Amino acid sequence: MCLVVIAWQKCADYPLIVAGNRDEFYERPTENAHWWPDNPNLVGGRDLQAGGTWLAIHRNGRFATITNFRDAKPSSERYRSRGHLITEFLNSEDSPIDYFKSINGSLYDGFNLLASDGKTLGWLSNRDGDVKILKPGIYGLSNSLLNSPQHKVKRSKTALNKLIQNNKINEKELLRLLYNKERAVTEEINSNYLPFAAAHAISAPFVTLNDYGTRSSSIVLCDSKGYWRLHERRFNKSGNHRGDSAFAFTVGEDR
Repeated sequence: MCLVVIAWQKCADYPLIVAGNRDEFYERPTENAHWWPDNPNLVGGRDLQAGGTWLAIHRNGRFATITNFRDAKPSSERYRSRGHLITEFLNSEDSPIDYFKSINGSLYDGFNLLASDGKTLGWLSNRDGDVKILKPGIYGLSNSLLNSPQHKVKRSKTALNKLIQNNKINEKELLRLLYNKERAVTEEINSNYLPFAAAHAISAPFVTLNDYGTRSSSIVLCDSKGYWRLHERRFNKSGNHRGDSAFAFTVGEDR
């Protein structure tokens, strides 16, 4: 993911609300969200190049998502796929904090990992080094640290808070929140690691570039009774809607 906003225990009807955009190169092979045949308790999209995922849910109510961290540190083929951090957590029985402590961050490119076992929500970045269990609140991530003052993060957190206050939490409104192409003003653009035009383009919550952009939006809702919903909406290179997938289950019920 390249943008995630989460409301954790801020809404009585939905203890967990997640809205996220996955920005990626259009040519990178991807599977739409689905129940995984080789791991049938997991639902989410799949990166066919490295085998991991950017967001997934386990039938037992465990959830995780990840964003890349953009900095000047060089990448390497020696690094493990960050997407496997999600599946390893979901398939474990560890609490978020215990799982985070088991991760050797030096084996990965920069990442932000959000993970919940239904009881707690935690955040870990290998560019920060501090394991955090999050208090009830609204949080945002892009390609920097948690709640960074980036335009897309601030704007999306404000929009999510407004939806909660106005009792308008539903998939339609959350998808509309994510489909926001308004870029930051030029004075706010930090182009240390990218050409200015690209840095300006990715300052919007929804990104469209020639070879890279928002390929899908994901909404995750968990209500107070353990009923989970995942809605994935996909887009073409022009940013036009090209398909949806939706899944629902209740923790503890038979498939």
